[in-house]
Amino acid sequence: MTRKDSEVIFRKAMLPSLGAACLAFLPSCAASAQQHTFNLYDGPAAGSQDWPEPLVVHSTDGGEDRYNTTEPRLQVFLPGPDKADGAAIVMLPGGGLRVLGMGGDMHDTIALLNGQGIAVIVLEYRTLQRTPEEIARATAPRPPASGPIEFPSMEISNANANPSPDDPALNEVLRLATMDGQAALRFVRNRAAEWGIDPDRVGMFGTSAGGGVAFGAMMAGEDGATPDFIISNFGPALQDIAVPEDAPPLFLITESWHGPVTDGLIALFQMWIAESEPAELHVYDVPNFTMTHDLWGGRLLDWMRERELLERTAE
Repeated sequence: MTRKDSEVIFRKAMLPSLGAACLAFLPSCAASAQQHTFNLYDGPAAGSQDWPEPLVVHSTDGGEDRYNTTEPRLQVFLPGPDKADGAAIVMLPGGGLRVLGMGGDMHDTIALLNGQGIAVIVLEYRTLQRTPEEIARATAPRPPASGPIEFPSMEISNANANPSPDDPALNEVLRLATMDGQAALRFVRNRAAEWGIDPDRVGMFGTSAGGGVAFGAMMAGEDGATPDFIISNFGPALQDIAVPEDAPPLFLITESWHGPVTDGLIALFQMWIAESEPAELHVYDVPNFTMTHDLWGGRLLDWMRERELLERTAE
């Protein structure tokens, strides 16, 4: 597979994203969540302080797409005190490391989780620098006669489903985004008492490339900066994986025909099971299933209770 082919795969496989939502404090969230916004770092984020392209925000249906993120932020959605369970999730939007897809679709997921007492912290991690021309090409509508997207196969080794492993710019962005993920976990745990969070029940929910960021934080293995559990919504690892000694439980969601994404998540599941570590995999043959939690949301909450990640009983 050529580098050009890999680039096409990366765009197609990673850009559709569940995203993060509720960035404008929407009325439907107001009943269950308290929103706060924080810069992730004090001062400029090291490594991106000299990036020249400015932040570009495109409105979408119920949310936004953010290009050229250089200063990571946290959007915090806390359940009401009467509902708070103590569990927390750092949510990582998707977008192929090129954009953060923060559409209205994840608004429903945030509301679902808040409704069960789970705090949600959306991380805007750093993404690849893109010129106005590149953004225009990326956002151009597909021709009406276009057929369904097909995902060429690629060899998966050590659960690494990165379609552009030799791209130095993307590798650097993945490194910085992983650092942002680690910093977000530390931030949440440092605020645990203030936000009513149990620091031993802080997980990550990664969509598309956000899953790669979550697995990167796991593999870094730094004290206080690893997830206690990982939920991945068609977000495979983007680096070689070895099952950690204290492997976090995995809840993996994908669709049948998503090429390397599906293969990478199946490989992760097999690695965890081979080591008798907890993992659950859902592969759906349903078009656009990622746009709603109707299929997997209820099972995710049950799984969290079974793994004692949630302590409150279902209402």
